Amino acid sequence: MASKAATNGKSRNKASASDKSRTTRVGDALALMRSDHKQVSDLFSQFDKARSSARKKTLAQQICLELTVHAQIEEEIFYPAFRQATRDKSLVPEATVEHQTMKDLIAQIESAAPDAELFDARVTVLGEYVKHHVKEEQNEIFPKARKSSLPLKALGEQMLERKHALLASLR
Repeated sequence: MASKAATNGKSRNKASASDKSRTTRVGDALALMRSDHKQVSDLFSQFDKARSSARKKTLAQQICLELTVHAQIEEEIFYPAFRQATRDKSLVPEATVEHQTMKDLIAQIESAAPDAELFDARVTVLGEYVKHHVKEEQNEIFPKARKSSLPLKALGEQMLERKHALLASLR
């Protein structure tokens, strides 16, 4: 068991270093969010192809971690700035409700064994829900953000810093 924990620690450290190098190159808030969206989409694809319960559990944990952190930086930093710059009254509230639904599914996934009857179904539904959320965000929120007075570069830097802090505290 101790060697498994040590192995997990090593792979987490590698993932963390990889995350930092990947996201350090991100130019602004929207590019960071788009990069996160791609990473989570890739994780869902890997989950769909996984065969062993252990691999599925590892991927599900990574998906849940990434989505938890992503939602938090959006809710703490991006959404308030977007709302203020655009005077939005519908997109942010809708996205916030979608985040809550995702958080509920994440809690169910995190508390389930990978061989539980509904484990795969919950991860699949979460993936479909995230895909819908990402499409709306990228097609509706991103264009309005680009046209607004949002300081996207500064927001991106703030979001990246918060992301690294959250990942470090949760791993």
